[in-house]
This record gives sequence, C-alpha cells and structure tokens, in this order.
Amino acid sequence: MRIAVLGTGEVGRRLATALVSLGHRVTMGSRTADNAEAVKWAEEYGGGHGTFADAAAPAELVVNATGGLVSLAVLESVGADALRGKVLVDVSNALDFSEGFPPKVVTPDGGSVAEQLQRAFPEVRVVKTLNTMTNTVMVEPGRVPGHHNVFLGGDDEDAKAVVAELLGSFGWAADRIVDLGDLTSARATEQLIQLWLRLYGVLGTGDFNFSVVTASAALPSPASAAP
Repeated sequence: MRIAVLGTGEVGRRLATALVSLGHRVTMGSRTADNAEAVKWAEEYGGGHGTFADAAAPAELVVNATGGLVSLAVLESVGADALRGKVLVDVSNALDFSEGFPPKVVTPDGGSVAEQLQRAFPEVRVVKTLNTMTNTVMVEPGRVPGHHNVFLGGDDEDAKAVVAELLGSFGWAADRIVDLGDLTSARATEQLIQLWLRLYGVLGTGDFNFSVVTASAALPSPASAAP
C-alpha cells in the first residue's frame, strides 16, 4: 500500500519505519521537501520524502503524525483534492507546552482534533487511534506484557476496518482492539492523554498502556479483525 506519513517527529519516524518493514511504500511528508529528518530517514530505510502535499497526493492512506495544534494547517497545505476519499489515520494530540510539563490538552471547538479535521475535510475518512500510548508501544505492543488495549473511532465503518487490519499487522490482536464507535469518541481518547502524561511523570517510562477489564464477556472487536 502507498502510505503517506505526515510529520517527521519521533512518532512519525517510528510509524513510517514500521510500515516500511511491513512492505508498504512509505513517503514521509514535512513542510519542506528537504527536511533533514525526512531525508535522513529516507536514506536509512528506503522510503520517500517530500512536502506534505508531495507525500499525500499519491498515497492510498494518510497518517497524521503532526502535532494536533498544527494538524489542520498541515492538511490545508495538502488540499482537499489530494485527500478526497482517503483514509486518514489521526494519531495526534493537541498538546500546549507553553507553560511547561505536563502540557495542557487543547480541545479544538470543544471537541477533538479528529473532529476538527473531519469537519474541514468532509470527504476524508478520519479514524482516530494509537494516540493513547507512546510510539514504541504503537508498533510493538509486546513491549508491555499482559492484556492492554488500543482504541479506534470513526464515522466510516469501512475505514475503521482498514485501520483495524493495519493495527493487526503491528501485532495488535483482535481482542485488544476496542472500537469506541463514531468520531466523537476522539474527545475521550484525546483527553485520556492527560492521565498518560501524569503516569509517565510518576513511572519514568513510556512502556505502559491502558487495559480495559470486564467482569464477564470480552469487549467486542471490529468485525474485520475477528478471526
């Protein structure tokens, strides 16, 4: 699959590297075509690099790994035509570090980054996932022993099925993937990062995750990920 990863930070590089290792054709997008981090990554892992628009235009699936405070501007620089009909995997959190750590979590328009992007680009199929954990656990869930979960939400069931399959390729078993329903669920998962940040400060490591444990039956998994 041709995949664009927008963002050259640690999260973007981690996801892009994992996707290349799975055989996908990955292009990393940044503000400028000659971004040093993107060039270095492309040389090391054999992917492509270019502007946000260069990466997104030919892609079949787009990953938004930019900071949530700038995500809308990034997608606006790509343009609606280049994104129309595509699945957009949004892993962003809108974190404001202006007053130090822990950062404030910004809620665009009282909702979430994912909803803000969906409103701005109604023909894009936005799916929120992976934003409740550190980037190493995103692509290697076995780093954390035992049962723990990844959440996803979106308004398009087919798009969620595509993303559930992608999560499975990272090693997330079907019973660990919790479909929270429509995209308003991103309000909850984006706010959950506040607890994650507090735990990180206490534990001193990002190698942990959230586990949902029920008294009886297991939580339902996306239909596409069911055995």
